Amino acid sequence: MVTHSIGLAEETKPPVYTLKQLILYFFNLGSTGFGGPVALIGYMHRDLVEEKKWISEEDYKDGLALAQLAPGPLAAQLGIYLGYVHYKVIGATLCGLAFVLPSFFMVVFVGMAYKMFGGLPWMQAIFYGVGAAVVGIISISSFRLTEKSISKVNLSAIIQKWILWLFFVFAAIVTIVTQQEQVLLFVAAGLLYMFIKAPPKWIKKSSVANSILLFETGFWQYDLSTLGKIALFFTKAGAFVFGSGLAIVPFLHGGVVNEYHWLSEHEFIDAVAVAMITPGPVVITVGFIGYLVAGFPGACVAALATFLPCYLFTVLPAPYFKKYGKLPSIKAFVEGITAAVVGALAGSVIIIGIRTIRDIPTALIALITMIVLLRVKKIKEPYIILSAAITGLVLKLLL
Repeated sequence: MVTHSIGLAEETKPPVYTLKQLILYFFNLGSTGFGGPVALIGYMHRDLVEEKKWISEEDYKDGLALAQLAPGPLAAQLGIYLGYVHYKVIGATLCGLAFVLPSFFMVVFVGMAYKMFGGLPWMQAIFYGVGAAVVGIISISSFRLTEKSISKVNLSAIIQKWILWLFFVFAAIVTIVTQQEQVLLFVAAGLLYMFIKAPPKWIKKSSVANSILLFETGFWQYDLSTLGKIALFFTKAGAFVFGSGLAIVPFLHGGVVNEYHWLSEHEFIDAVAVAMITPGPVVITVGFIGYLVAGFPGACVAALATFLPCYLFTVLPAPYFKKYGKLPSIKAFVEGITAAVVGALAGSVIIIGIRTIRDIPTALIALITMIVLLRVKKIKEPYIILSAAITGLVLKLLL
């Protein structure tokens, strides 16, 4: 009874920030946050938990676990949940929009240029340097997130949390081998850790009923039948693909290139490049793809169809996470899931690194990025991205 009253007091504790401040933060993150889901969720932890102290460590972990369990883009879901923590549905809605809209309009603008000029060779030259810097950024973000979510990386801490580290390593290996994140693995890790650390009372009962709550630039060139196909396909992408942009890209490739033949292989690779060199969630590439297929209406339909399921899958279960998340069994379940989630994200970093680091110059750019981020605490990632873009252009001219 005492525990319940404490939990209630914590839940009704007024926030130390305004909704406007949080919206502006997510607008800024959506405008300048490079590096994909691993980096973006790392920025949220660094800024909102560590520096500003607007969000508690516990609420952040709850949001990360829920975001990974629900289908859809990881970083956007976490942002929606963090908006929900103190400002409920209105906070979740406005923070989600503030996070996604800047990068959406950026990719639409790039789509207009792409339609006009017929290709992006200059963008691929920029990505040569940017991609390597992104690997460095997400590597450091993953390392810091691991230390915060599981334990410090030293022998005594690893021994103390050995079960969570086992989940971490196993999830990383599975992600590297399968090249996608396995949601059943996360659930299994959460259940196993819950049974070990804090088995719920209902386990001893004989029967249990439970349920577990996804012009020239072609601006107006579209037809309604194509918009319908876009809506259906991208709704499936948002509702049935779990994890980060790494997980959704193969799904998009299968439909956009192989099934519907909306884009060529080269155009699809350009679309992924656009997503990687623009800030915000990697999944915003759906806006670029939608624009190429059916102009601005296609971009809007593709983005809405992709992000609406993840919004619903985050907001609807959120009250239950807030209400029951303090129970020992639920906390153990979340800890187990979090360890597996962070391990899977570390595995994703390795996969992205293998695909991006192709030669000695890109390896040096990634290494220098990691050293700078570790040594220079206050440097902002956009400056690193800009430096890497210029380096990539110069190297391509010289090589």
